Amino acid sequence: MSCRLARSYGFIRLLMNPAANGRLCFPADGFSAFRRVSTATRNRSMSVSSSSTNPMAGEEANNGGVTMLPVVEDKYGGVMTEVNHPMDPSAFSALLQSSLSTWTLQGKKGVWIKLPRQLIGLAEAAVKEGFWFHHAEKVYLMLVYWIPIVGDTIPSNASHRVGIGAFVLNHKKEVLVVQEKTGRFQGQGIWKFPTGVVNEGEYIHDGSVREVKEETGVDTEFVQVLAFRQTHKAFFEKSDLFFVCMLNPLSLEINAQETEIEAAQWMPWEEYTKQPFVQNHELLRYMTAICSAKTKGDYEGFTPLRVSAPDQQGNLYFNTRDLRSRH
Repeated sequence: MSCRLARSYGFIRLLMNPAANGRLCFPADGFSAFRRVSTATRNRSMSVSSSSTNPMAGEEANNGGVTMLPVVEDKYGGVMTEVNHPMDPSAFSALLQSSLSTWTLQGKKGVWIKLPRQLIGLAEAAVKEGFWFHHAEKVYLMLVYWIPIVGDTIPSNASHRVGIGAFVLNHKKEVLVVQEKTGRFQGQGIWKFPTGVVNEGEYIHDGSVREVKEETGVDTEFVQVLAFRQTHKAFFEKSDLFFVCMLNPLSLEINAQETEIEAAQWMPWEEYTKQPFVQNHELLRYMTAICSAKTKGDYEGFTPLRVSAPDQQGNLYFNTRDLRSRH
């Protein structure tokens, strides 16, 4: 048994009343058992149980006389609590200990704590109780704790970044290409497809249209996903999914993005494919072969279809031509 679980179960034993035939008897203030453990814990308990001095008193839940953090249950047998107001770290620690003991008795599994940016100072107290960092966003930090003794089933943080490369061909068989001001291709005179990263909450096809517009000023409509590539240990050691997307231009005038793009133009397709940069890289040779086959009608990519699942909406990307040929 780990130290953190031993500490929780030790607290539970302190609450046991021999006269109650093994049942748990919680003291009225929820923390009198702490007073038999140590002076330091007693001081924390007093600060938690006193609503007049605790800034979070309005957010605490009361479960059978035990003061604990308010939670929302998830569908996987766990709970999540969000701290919204400042409080003393020692009081937070005592409140957390009490809550963990109750959640252990209830048979809960994963425990999530969401701390807003202004309260990340409480993270140290949570870590000392056995929590670990799961992920962080601009405005909050998420920590997690696993109660059962057996190995945890907490899902890891997002493991992939999603990027796109846009193949845009006009009626003259010219492809839209750019030279970048920054990054690995800076100053090399390399003409490449517009590329970028899909934003959170954005679909692949919408992201490709947005990236082309941002980098070149050209309006487009999405046609298909032609292929995708997966690599590992890319951006901050995360894996990377890169989707090659075909789009049709709705406008031809170019207005290159000043901050990221050195130049943009419509280039004859054959001229693009003859670049040493394209010829010398296996990935780009395959990409150009796929794009060429698509323009000749010899290749079919994946078209998005809006579909629903039991609890969410999304897009299924599939080969519509070959599916139709079967019916």
